[in-house]
Amino acid sequence: MKLSLEIIKSALGDGLLSFPVTDLDEKGQFNSVTFADRLEWFMSHQVSSIFVAGGTGEFFSLSKDEYKSIVKVTSETVKGRVPTISSIGRSIPEAIEFAAIAEKAGIDALLLMPPYLTECAKEGVYEYAKTIMQSTNLPVIYYNRANGILPAEYIQKLADACPNFIALKDGTGNMEALNTTIKTVGSRLIYIGGVPTAEIISEAYLSIGVNTYSSAVFNFVPDMANHFYKSLRAGDKETVNLIIREFFIPFVKLRSNSQGYAVSLIKAGAKLIGKSAGDVRAPLPIPNNNEVEALKKLIDKAATLIK
Repeated sequence: MKLSLEIIKSALGDGLLSFPVTDLDEKGQFNSVTFADRLEWFMSHQVSSIFVAGGTGEFFSLSKDEYKSIVKVTSETVKGRVPTISSIGRSIPEAIEFAAIAEKAGIDALLLMPPYLTECAKEGVYEYAKTIMQSTNLPVIYYNRANGILPAEYIQKLADACPNFIALKDGTGNMEALNTTIKTVGSRLIYIGGVPTAEIISEAYLSIGVNTYSSAVFNFVPDMANHFYKSLRAGDKETVNLIIREFFIPFVKLRSNSQGYAVSLIKAGAKLIGKSAGDVRAPLPIPNNNEVEALKKLIDKAATLIK
């Protein structure tokens, strides 16, 4: 079922978004059966949109064939019940190829990741994004992060050049720069919070008009993630403060133990609640036993924070 642009934009702009981890079996191969089950589980917990093969889904570790399987399973499972978005990126030829694969599979929109390069000039990043966006008919969300960060004037240029550029996902946490972009570009785009564990700065996001964000912890504490988001939008500061203090601050501290834990801990959490997606692929590290035990205590704590 092909969703209208209005439905896609509405879901992206208001509601909790999330990225399912990518299921791997004991041999490290994509597991389509458990991944389909995970998507059903996500939808049963009222996720607004599903982003597959994203950062949390280890996009940069996936082969083309695995990507084909992921978007195919996603479309066949979700069947238009919520918008589906898949990542593209890497080189320009790969991004264009992956976009075509996603469109053929029935994916609703694309998330454009930053290019792979240690340093990128702004003009080069702009040309990279414009070339890819103009190569596809699908709506595109630009992920403003890492070596692909574009300032307000370039986001405006990109919006002017690409009608299918519909949303900006912030991966910087730089409120000054993001607010400048929002005030410059205005309602032409939808704005999505996208830093790791975005809940930790969700109040700041909301204060400048960013109504939603992607929740990685939704993968293992969806009820608490939803409760937090609803409390945030309702202006329930007491509940927001409680959950940030008791869950998100300790989680961020645990995440800071190692680079890559923004993904690795999510897979560890999924395993702890009986929804294992296998291990992460190198170069991501696997949390040690003490860290897993600390995560288990946080999951137990999360259950007590839902009224």
